[in-house]
Order: sequence, then structure tokens, then C-alpha cells
Amino acid sequence: MTHRRWFTPWLLVAPAAVWLAVFSLWPSVNTVVLAFTNAKPLGGGRFTGTENFQRFADDSQLGDALLNSVVYMLVCVPLLTFLPLLLALLVQRRLPGIAFFRTAFYTPVIASAVVVALIWGWVLEERGLVNGLAQQLGVLSGPLPFLTDRWLLLFSAISLTVWKGLGYYMIIYLSALGSVGRELHEAAFMDGAGPVRRFLAVTVPGVRNTMALVSVLISVSALRVFSELYVLSDGTGGPGGQDMSVVMLIQLYSRGFTGHLGYASALSLLLFAVTIGPMLLLLRLNRKAA
Repeated sequence: MTHRRWFTPWLLVAPAAVWLAVFSLWPSVNTVVLAFTNAKPLGGGRFTGTENFQRFADDSQLGDALLNSVVYMLVCVPLLTFLPLLLALLVQRRLPGIAFFRTAFYTPVIASAVVVALIWGWVLEERGLVNGLAQQLGVLSGPLPFLTDRWLLLFSAISLTVWKGLGYYMIIYLSALGSVGRELHEAAFMDGAGPVRRFLAVTVPGVRNTMALVSVLISVSALRVFSELYVLSDGTGGPGGQDMSVVMLIQLYSRGFTGHLGYASALSLLLFAVTIGPMLLLLRLNRKAA
């Protein structure tokens, strides 16, 4: 008979626990500590109390960054909540060649965000494909400043995020649609419900919990956006840095030999607070709906 020692389970858990403590728990605790200091990358700092948090009111870039991040979230959440669901309903059908389209829709997900953003930039630049084609067709008399106008740059990045995320959330919805009983659709059809009515009365309630999960994932991802805006703006955050996200602002303050790690850490705590808010709100709304 094999006798299992009491510490055997702990030995199995130990590698993951150590990894979690070193690369997740300790950095989180250290960020909270640094937020109350004036630490620099090459030297320790002294305790400054809430001075870093008081700087929020005087930082004009922070206001732009928060606005950009919130707008990013408010646009991405509805688009990436409903469009992938419609796409999943489409590719769920057994049609000739549908496997090719499933693969094509998912391909952007596995592509590097930086590479995709570079291609997107070439397409949207003043002499790029979009402007060139629009002028050839007579839709535009001159090129649109997709990458140099504040709001056009922001929405160009949003379009990139939506395009790249469609396939990922489509897969999530495909798994959820499998639990929606076909007999419910058949019963609704027998009662005279059309496609739109069946979608609203059967499909949406059946995947409601999945929609809440997807909304939370999109909210967190949109508020933490970095690569899209960084690459499309060539690292400048747009004209005057007005298209900078909160993550880009944190990176700006923390990099270099004179980086302000204390203030960057305080910004990280602010981002955490802003990120967890939509999560709690969406989960609360979903609980009420249930």
C-alpha cells in the first residue's frame, strides 16, 4: 500500500505558488509601496505620503489619457459584444466552405498586435490604401489624417482592436451557442417568430451570461490598451500626446534613468481602480438580470 505523505500536495503546488508570488504578488505589493515614494529607476526614494496622488489634479495629460481610455472602452464594449455574436451565428451554420471563413475570421487573433498595427498604419497613412482608393473613387478630394488627427487616430486604433478581437470572442460565443437548445428555436419558429424575434427572445437570453463575461473582458482590455495606440502614433501618443492611454502615460513616466517610478505606480493604482469599476458594474447588472 502506498502511503501519501502530507506534504506531497504542497510540493506539487509549490512551483506555481512561487511563480505567482514572485511575478504577480510581489510586484503588486511593491507598486503600492512605490506609489507613496519618489523612487527613481536607479535609486531608492523617500516616503512622500499622498503627494503622487495629489499630482493627478495638475497633470493635463492624465485627463486626456483617462478620456481616451474611457472612450475606447465605451466604443469597444458594444461592438465586440454583439458583432462576434452575429459572426458566431453565421459561422455556426453548415454551409459550403464555412471552415475557411472560420479560419479567416480567427487568423487576426493569432497575429502579433505590433505587426498588425504596423500594417494598419501603412493602410491608413495619407498615401495608404484607404486614402488612395477613396480618392480614386472620388469619395474624397484629399487624404484624411487618420494617423495625425486626435479623434481619427483614436478611432483608427479602435477599429484595429475590434477587427483583431472579433475572432477571439466569436470562439467564446460558439461554445455558448452550443448550450442553447435547438428545440427552443423550433418552438419559436412554430409560433411564428421570425429570425430577429428568435435572436432576441431565444439566442440572447441563452448566451446572456457569456455576454456579461465578454463585456468584462473587453472593458479590461480596452482600458489597458497600449500596442495599438503606441504603434499607430509612432510612440508619440498622437498630436501633442493627446491620444495617449493611461498605460502609455505610465510607461512614459517610468522609463529612462530619470523615470518617476513613484508617480507611475500611483497611476497604476488609479488604472486598477478605473478598471475594476466597470467589472463590478457589469457583474452587478448581470446578477440583477438573472
